[in-house]
Amino acid sequence: MNRGRIDVVHAVTASLSLVLFRGQLTYLRTAGFHPAALCSPGPEVADASSAEQIPILTVPMEREISPLRDFISLVRLWRLLREVRPAICNAGTPKAGLLVGLAARLNRVPCRVYTLRGLRFETATGLKRIILRFTERIACACAHRVICVSPSLRQVAIDSGFVSPARAVVLGSGSSNGVDPSRFAPTPERSQQAAALRLKLGIQPNQSVIGFAGRLTRDKGLPELVEAFQSLQKQFPDIVLLLVGGFEPGDPVPPKTRAAIASNANIVRVEFTANIDLYYLAMDVFALPTHREGFPNTVLEAQAAERPVVTTTATGAIDSIADNVTGLLVPVGDSSALAAALARLLANPDLAAGFGREGRRRVLREFTRQRVWDALAEEYLSMARNAQLSWLTESVETARSRTP
Repeated sequence: MNRGRIDVVHAVTASLSLVLFRGQLTYLRTAGFHPAALCSPGPEVADASSAEQIPILTVPMEREISPLRDFISLVRLWRLLREVRPAICNAGTPKAGLLVGLAARLNRVPCRVYTLRGLRFETATGLKRIILRFTERIACACAHRVICVSPSLRQVAIDSGFVSPARAVVLGSGSSNGVDPSRFAPTPERSQQAAALRLKLGIQPNQSVIGFAGRLTRDKGLPELVEAFQSLQKQFPDIVLLLVGGFEPGDPVPPKTRAAIASNANIVRVEFTANIDLYYLAMDVFALPTHREGFPNTVLEAQAAERPVVTTTATGAIDSIADNVTGLLVPVGDSSALAAALARLLANPDLAAGFGREGRRRVLREFTRQRVWDALAEEYLSMARNAQLSWLTESVETARSRTP
């Protein structure tokens, strides 16, 4: 696709992460901006460019720490941004936040943003923790504005000395891209499809399903979830644990946990799928016993499907539900508390259904994509005005004047 004019660049490390702002760049284009995405080369680039109708710039970036390759990437990014000369550069994900943030600062990009989607150092130890804290500090220092995807994440970033309160903002109630509630609505037709899916997975109509969706890693709390499930089987012998996602080598679950998943006939695992909406509807309760988050989209999606949620008091996760209103919060790493919360919902279907209804209402009220996108566009317009980028503010205001 021809680059043309580019005044906003959204950067992530891997092409797979382009999904983090799906629809967002299309919205910015209609709002009067001229956006582009930036990421490492990958199979998702062509499809994302076609779907969003925007150019996607590519520079190889390693996800993990690699000093020599990181330096080469930094030089390439500096050259690219010098050529494109964007007015606004928004870097998200840790490595892009560091490298693209540095390249943008070296090129004196007028408006520099770092979207903080989580803090990996929270569950790291030793030298890795020190390095991750250092790189986050640099990424935040390179930005004029740090957009934190949840209030608790903002507070941790401030308390850690990464950013001042004046430069740290949360768009609306949180989340980096919101959720499309219509996709997860529990309509009669979708509910019938979900019932058929359950049968296809070998789950009988009388069986209650605890569900999980995401990366099957230690940080997501898989060991605690499996341990809690094994305990619950004594009280609810027919329950099923439905895991939607794949194992990752970067943060592997313990061999004991993986063996339990493979050997337990009531644990059903499927790879992550684009049709995740039906899997939420196939669940009775959604569980995310995570150790750290930025803001978990899976929790929003589950609530949009009217499913009650049990999650933890971890950073980000604590903001994703209203405790005792849309779900239940439990301490991080506490499998006994997790089992007790899940048992409470399994034993009280009316309570679970009420939490589910309130969860969808909360998503409709606070976490739609339109709400997040409007807040982002307003933030960009404010930054452009402060930077005296009259040509950009005029473009946005002209687009607004044409909107009915």
